[in-house]
Amino acid sequence: MQTSAWRHGWRTLWRDLRAGELRLLLVAVTLAVAALTAVGFFADRLKGGLARDARQLLGGDAVVASDNPTLPAFTDRAKALGLQSVTTILFPTMARAPDDKGGAARLVALKSVEPGYPLRGGLTTAGTAEGEGAPTRDVPRRGEAWVDRSLLEALALAPGDSLLLGDASFRIARVLVLEPDRGTGFSAFAPRVMIPAADLPATHLVQPASRLTYRFAVAGNDRAVKDFTAFAQAQAKDPQVRGVRVESLESGRPEMRQTLDRAEKFLNLVALLSALLSAVAVALAARGFASSHLDDCAMLRVLGRSQKSIALGYTVEFGLVGLAASALGVLLGYAVHFIFVVLLSGLVEASLPAPSLWPVAFGMGMGLTLLFAFGLPPVLQLAQVPPLRVIRRDVGNLKPASLLVLGVGIVGFAALLLAASSDLLLGAIAVGGFAGAVLVFAVLSWAALRLLRASVNEATAPRWLVLATRQFSARPVYAVVQVSSLAVGLLALVLLVLLRTDLVASWRQATPPDAPNRFVINVMPEQGDAFQKALRDAGVQRYDWFPMIRGRLVAVNGRAVGPDDYTEDRAKRLVDREFNLSHAAQAPAHNEVVAGRWTPEEKGAVSVEEGIAKTLGLKLGDTLRFDIGGIENEARITSLRKVDWGSMRANFFVMYPVSRMPDVPATYMSAFRAPDRRGFDSALVRQFPNVTNVDMTTTLNQVQAVLDKVVRAVEFLFGFTLAAGVVVLFAAVTATREERAREFAIMRAVGARASLLRQVQRAELAGVGLLAGFLAGAVAAIVGWGLARFVFEFQWTASPGVPIAGALAGAALALAAGWWGLREVLQRPVVETLRRAAE
Repeated sequence: MQTSAWRHGWRTLWRDLRAGELRLLLVAVTLAVAALTAVGFFADRLKGGLARDARQLLGGDAVVASDNPTLPAFTDRAKALGLQSVTTILFPTMARAPDDKGGAARLVALKSVEPGYPLRGGLTTAGTAEGEGAPTRDVPRRGEAWVDRSLLEALALAPGDSLLLGDASFRIARVLVLEPDRGTGFSAFAPRVMIPAADLPATHLVQPASRLTYRFAVAGNDRAVKDFTAFAQAQAKDPQVRGVRVESLESGRPEMRQTLDRAEKFLNLVALLSALLSAVAVALAARGFASSHLDDCAMLRVLGRSQKSIALGYTVEFGLVGLAASALGVLLGYAVHFIFVVLLSGLVEASLPAPSLWPVAFGMGMGLTLLFAFGLPPVLQLAQVPPLRVIRRDVGNLKPASLLVLGVGIVGFAALLLAASSDLLLGAIAVGGFAGAVLVFAVLSWAALRLLRASVNEATAPRWLVLATRQFSARPVYAVVQVSSLAVGLLALVLLVLLRTDLVASWRQATPPDAPNRFVINVMPEQGDAFQKALRDAGVQRYDWFPMIRGRLVAVNGRAVGPDDYTEDRAKRLVDREFNLSHAAQAPAHNEVVAGRWTPEEKGAVSVEEGIAKTLGLKLGDTLRFDIGGIENEARITSLRKVDWGSMRANFFVMYPVSRMPDVPATYMSAFRAPDRRGFDSALVRQFPNVTNVDMTTTLNQVQAVLDKVVRAVEFLFGFTLAAGVVVLFAAVTATREERAREFAIMRAVGARASLLRQVQRAELAGVGLLAGFLAGAVAAIVGWGLARFVFEFQWTASPGVPIAGALAGAALALAAGWWGLREVLQRPVVETLRRAAE
């Protein structure tokens, strides 16, 4: 029996391939697997590359960062384990040009390094400001300083000139191009100055109040590094050890993390839509395949073939088709992922490692699950066709698929989609949204069908409309299935279009190209009017302007708090330092109040950023007490705000909803887009020498560069997935080809003209497309809003015209697909259609 089933499966496979009856199934599965594995291959290689390059990004195998000199316990442990080690010291300070060079000053990030730095990776330097960089294993010599290009421009200096740091003078020897462990925070955007550690004492810049960061990096064999890391993490959690943290790659580039996370979610969403589209295409194509094989199976039953043998035969056939289509999809996905590598190059510096076998296994599993979950259930019904079907065509028709087989398949398919999404919320909204949409489409299409039947008056309506309505309502179950299937396909297409246009536009708007690239702090209150006038005179019309107050959190709900009250390292650091506070009568336009209410001029109230509230365990109604320059201020949390830290706007953890706070000391800060002209920063600092001007251009350019690359990749995958949508439309419209052929044969036999039948066909297709498109557009707007709000975390409001546009697009696509797929039905000779109808 098994041999017979294998033989039957091979024979039917070969026959159906030659007849072209499996073409649609092969294309649908191949496209779905290709889209998923293309993203999977790239994500797998990127993950491997980041893991490999983590040591270079850290400058060592592990790094202990602290606010005080590295404890002997860490250095002794590293020495005992035989690890190499270097210490760097990083802090902000002012760098000055000599008086004969203009005497300009600029805030810089000063870094002292020891010989052997960096332990992993390497520096790249140039001899001139415009020169190409070259790798080097050297560090600055005594009396030398290596600086960023931006500092040369700001201070009007060149290599060979002197640079003043504190009480010492250094000769600018090289220009820094690449620093592997650049990190984040202040050091990520302030111009870098690098000097030898031996020269640091001569500057007299290290004072008791200096805000220094000591970075103790180690390198060696993996086992020793693992032991050291475990030891360092245990020490960092010791309540007696304060201000110590063990750094990892995850904390290495947080200014890019939100952009890259959104990039991965966008790519995964497009791949998920491709898989969902293909599932609809497979289900419809399989039903059409099964319908065309009813007579063959009835003849096999007449010849004595058992139900089990027929079922096994078709299972073998579909298994082979699934393996072939999945393998082809994996190969296509592997080829396509190289385009992602080109489009997204630069996320890691070095070449990406080879992918693992996980995307291959996942792609094969997804393809087989897709085919068996949605393709096999209607085909298995062929084993139940009675022999009487040979004589009577009204028996043995397809029935609703086995709920058990279909249910198990859908659960497996949904589980794989959730795994592919790499984000539970994204997967839940996409899969759950489509599952709910199917039910909504079925109910509404049934109601629309009943309404259509009741509203068409056969006595007065045009003949073509009467015939189209009769055909549509003659098979209500299949009409509902057809509308629902087409609506699901259009739902994915409309979401893709919204993703390509509105969602991507909202993403760009979250960090727009004209975002502020300068942050100026320490503007004194009496300088406010003059400073704002200087900005306007320079052509800066839009800028953020907020008071900035330094305050330390000392009590929550009347209970004193300190670092020892928290277990999370970030919470300890937050409580251990001063907050940047501010106040304004109106909530900042770029902040969203997500809980509570912001009431202008409400005394004793405070608004807290939701992220820090979660970190510190704060909630609405809690009372916070801050020590602000020796003045204690207590306020109740009345609102929580969502802050998009990638927007490059002026943002604060805590804000008071009042316009004036005269009793607390404050300076002012501003964020703005600097005019594109040389000398603007120097002129501003000369006019206001006490302010700190931070140039964010490099960071903003990095975010924008990554964003542009990811959008190009999303657009490419969008076109790739659009092909799957065309397959779905083709399958949905042509699924009733043979039924239409029989009905039109009878109509033509009784005298109906081809022109009338063409009108009937167009009316039916246009009606199906309009209804399906309208339903798809309405649901797509809701799902799109949910994705924007809860997954991608930016503001987006769907246009009210989306359902109308969806209806028009659905009608146009249905007519086009119907013309292509059904044109042969009306072109058949009458004799042939009558013969086929009688078979």
